[in-house]
Amino acid sequence: MEISDILSEDMILADFTADNKRNLLEKLSTFVADKYSLDKNTVFEAILERENLGSTGYGNGVGYPHARIDGLKKVVTLFVRLNKPLDYDAADSQDVDIVAFMISPENSGNDHLQALAMLSRALKNNNICKTIRQSKSAHDIYVALQK
Repeated sequence: MEISDILSEDMILADFTADNKRNLLEKLSTFVADKYSLDKNTVFEAILERENLGSTGYGNGVGYPHARIDGLKKVVTLFVRLNKPLDYDAADSQDVDIVAFMISPENSGNDHLQALAMLSRALKNNNICKTIRQSKSAHDIYVALQK
């Protein structure tokens, strides 16, 4: 599995604004739902349900909200760089400014885990995160994630 299997350049938002974590997750749920003809409440509720199990802010300013959604055909990622870091209840207490929002088909056990692992490997790389934070466009972010 490659980044390009789960992320396209049109699913990268280079300068995104949200008021707080809940507002961020709601906006991203709506964006993905509209793009893939899904019910926005279904997406948002699934993301919140997962988030209620424990924050998906695992450290280094990165959040990985994710859920499985019935009716989806493939793993989909929306990648966001926030223009202002948010309190995300992250494990390291650091605010989050990079978000890899991922939804997968309900029955995509292995693909879901592989996609999360791939994103995690890329975003644990400090050089990649630094490049993403300094990028001027969605294209530049997409190129950084391909490395």
